[in-house]
Amino acid sequence: MAFAVPVWLAVQEEMLGSFEPEEEQDGAPPCFDNFSDEALFEKFHLSRPCIAFILDSVGTHMKTVDSTKRHTSVDVMLMIALNYYAHGAFSSSVAGNTWMSQTGNLNSVVKTISGVLAAMCKTFISFPLTAEARSRTASQIEEFCGIPNVLGVLAPAHFKIRASPYDKTSFKSFINALGYTSVVSQFICDSEGNILSVEKCCVGSSFEQEMWETSFKGKEVENEQHGPFWFIGGKGYHLSKHVLTPVLEPSTDGDIRFNKAHAKIHNVMEVTIGSMKRRFKCLMQLGFADETSLNTKANIIKACCMLHNIAKKFSVPLPGNNTAAVHETPYPGKQHLSPVEVSTEALEVRRQLIEKNFSVAKHPDPVETSVSKQSMMHWCRKMYWD
Repeated sequence: MAFAVPVWLAVQEEMLGSFEPEEEQDGAPPCFDNFSDEALFEKFHLSRPCIAFILDSVGTHMKTVDSTKRHTSVDVMLMIALNYYAHGAFSSSVAGNTWMSQTGNLNSVVKTISGVLAAMCKTFISFPLTAEARSRTASQIEEFCGIPNVLGVLAPAHFKIRASPYDKTSFKSFINALGYTSVVSQFICDSEGNILSVEKCCVGSSFEQEMWETSFKGKEVENEQHGPFWFIGGKGYHLSKHVLTPVLEPSTDGDIRFNKAHAKIHNVMEVTIGSMKRRFKCLMQLGFADETSLNTKANIIKACCMLHNIAKKFSVPLPGNNTAAVHETPYPGKQHLSPVEVSTEALEVRRQLIEKNFSVAKHPDPVETSVSKQSMMHWCRKMYWD
């Protein structure tokens, strides 16, 4: 759910309360003042006002952290962590500014800050909980793609890791459907690429349908806590009362038009994950992992999701000269060996939705009508089955 910057600033003020920083700060914190605006963005992939906002928020939350866990001041710890998130490694110029050069100490700082940011996720990763918020989110999605009553895009987000091939059982569990070792989290985003929910951190071979069914958000949705809304799901999910999947064998113009609308909104998630990995290069390779280290990886993923949302509120551009959208490779979904029986009721509800909203008579599209049905069928198959 998208909030304007003034709203976030109001949230910050409420969070800070009577907190007074140890030093009077004007703009960015002193340790970041050693860098020009250009160097600041190059090192952290964030703007100065954005970093100042993050520091104030983290500083408030760090008051609850045992002081024995602090390695140095909050601003220095944050600088180390932000540099790691941006590059997946520690820049010598940043480490030099912190008087900390030992990798073990730096990794410990990242672990601490990641835990703090993950604990703050509920403030900055906000699922639409009120009727008004749900209606607004669904209206924005319908305006974007034409599918009504959708609260968000549901998808697995895979992040590469290294796993020891000597532990054959553990190594195999990390191999995903694309053939590389990864951990996977469950994401939900809106039509603007804001992350509404992130939970779980599982081995890469996990079935996304099972992740959804056992997740907090999945259970809430199935228990009707969020009303009669859909979530857009890809290949790895089953069509159900609340998860809307594409038509596997489109036979009408309405099916084809619906699949195209489904692909359009689903593409937002692919761009969102791709953009996150471009801004936070640590997500391109999360290092070594075993099943006992998943919580540490989960905190880093949640931290980057929270920072992604904040960066969007401050309109911070992505790093690099290429301004084109960054697409994550579409994940094919992990398929069960035995066929899944789809609810006839869910099939009928989807059919009615398509008939009402995507029939040619009701929604003529001059672009689509100029393309042959055969070409559109080929496009849909390419998108969902190849």
